[in-house]
Amino acid sequence: MAKIDSTVKKETLYIALFVVILSMAMEAVFLIIGKWDLPVLFGNLLGGGFAVLNFFLMGLSLQSAIKKDQKDAAATMKFSQTYRMLMLFAVAAVGVLVPVFNMVSTIVPLFFPRIAIALKPLVDKSYNKKEESEDSVSE
Repeated sequence: MAKIDSTVKKETLYIALFVVILSMAMEAVFLIIGKWDLPVLFGNLLGGGFAVLNFFLMGLSLQSAIKKDQKDAAATMKFSQTYRMLMLFAVAAVGVLVPVFNMVSTIVPLFFPRIAIALKPLVDKSYNKKEESEDSVSE
């Protein structure tokens, strides 16, 4: 097994932190509206866990694709995306079909990594500085 790049670890931890924070907020909403029960918690754990796993697997795929030529790298990423998407569809199906999981609390956390990525420039001030320096170099 290849060594996991430090960037993959760092970004996965960032995503995991946001998934936990957003999951706690979602749990609080369920609690406030009086709809919280164990299936909500189980669904949240399933959806959130697989959301982080999906991001981590994408990072590993990208790490291995960087070392290949352009054609092989594109094939590796397409293969990875296909199977990771199938994994997420299977998780969503389990969340919908198995009564021990709440459907909403299983599916909503699958979108938490996208929210975390969108908020990255607001949270990480060095991220904005990197973009500005790259923009000035390209001009």
